[in-house]
Amino acid sequence: RHRDRGIRAASVHPGGIDTELSRHMTPESRNALIARINAERPEGAAPFRYKTVPQGAATSLWAGVRAAADAVGGRYCEDCHVARLNNEDVGLSLSGGVRSYAQDPAHARELWAKSEEMVGERF
Repeated sequence: RHRDRGIRAASVHPGGIDTELSRHMTPESRNALIARINAERPEGAAPFRYKTVPQGAATSLWAGVRAAADAVGGRYCEDCHVARLNNEDVGLSLSGGVRSYAQDPAHARELWAKSEEMVGERF
């Protein structure tokens, strides 16, 4: 949207990180969540493991510092790469990638307009 002004933006997914966000979960609910995640993972996929904070920060750092702006601008990134298109019907979307509807320009314009309306600003 603002490429001509030298501004590029990317969406980055840090992954599941073991942080203080889950501090109020009981061990039982945390284990149940991990069991559900593993049950939804594709056949043959490795079991879910939380990332460390540095591992979770890696994609944001890669997209902001290492990757070429035109390579990541306007794209969804995960695990230090631009995510592949993935329309698999997986319950928790744990197979990685980005859904085609998330890259639809009409949806992007609609979301942008709604965001401007909500904050009372035009960008």
